Amino acid sequence: MANLPWKTVKEYDEITFKVHEGVARIAFNRPEVRNAFTPKTVDELWEALITCHESQDIGVVLITGEGPSP
Repeated sequence: MANLPWKTVKEYDEITFKVHEGVARIAFNRPEVRNAFTPKTVDELWEALITCHESQDIGVVLITGEGPSP
């Protein structure tokens, strides 16, 4: 899925939020700390999920993390 032409919906500090053909991709973007959550991470995730919920164009939400797996 990385090679798809994802369009950034909104810039965030601790997540990325992109869409492509009805699929939203939300990725935790703190690989230096293994994507550990902070209160800001949760706030950004919540805002992105509300945007997905309110959109008529998004039918799937993919949640992932940036960086290597342990």
